[in-house]
This record gives sequence, C-alpha cells and structure tokens, in this order.
Amino acid sequence: MSDDKYKRGLEKLEEISPGAAARTAESLNDIAPDMVRYLMEFVFGEISSRPGLDMKSREITAVASLATLGTAPNQLKVHIKGALNCGCTRDEIVEVLIQVLVYAGFPAALTGLRLAKEVFQEMDAKP
Repeated sequence: MSDDKYKRGLEKLEEISPGAAARTAESLNDIAPDMVRYLMEFVFGEISSRPGLDMKSREITAVASLATLGTAPNQLKVHIKGALNCGCTRDEIVEVLIQVLVYAGFPAALTGLRLAKEVFQEMDAKP
C-alpha cells in the first residue's frame, strides 16, 4: 500500500507543480529521505488525493493557510504557482490574500501579496 500512496503522491504533486517532486527529492534525499516519503505518501498521496475538493480549492486553502502562518515563504510561493497551475487566476490569488488580512492581519497579507507579485514576475519572465 505504501508504494501505491507514494506513486499517487508523485502524480498529484506533478499535477500541482510539474517538476516539484524531483526538486523536492533532490533537495532532501541527502539529509532527510524520510521527509520526501512523508510528503509524497501522506501530504500528496493521502490528503491531497482525497475526494471532496478539487485541486484548485485545495491550493486556495494552502495559499491562505501559508500566508496566515507567515513563516513559510518558500512553500507559499510553491503553492501560489500550484494554484495558478490548477486553474486559479492571478486576481483570485490576490483576493485570497486580501481575505487573509481579515483573519491574520496586514503583515501576513502584505507579505503574501509581495510573494505573489514575485511569482507573477517570475512567470512573466519565463519564455
């Protein structure tokens, strides 16, 4: 069963962010290969693969949650890209981050918007 979850997780992460599974493994395998397995099996193979929400909704939730935390800028950028890959528009990302203002305050919303702007600029710069 574990191999099935791992494979399902790889496929789900690839759907959200093409190439992210390989980048994640490359960045962590030398120090924490178990973390790669936990991410693939649990986060993407179990939780993100559950029925009930489409990936666009899951990515909107991830963007809002990570912006609210305010402690994971790299992951927030990954999930902003993932949200765009799953059908969110830039305007929707901005609205989600404005909504964060109500519950997490100006610093969290402003940081989220700054990171979204970086993601948008990076995407515009790619050929």
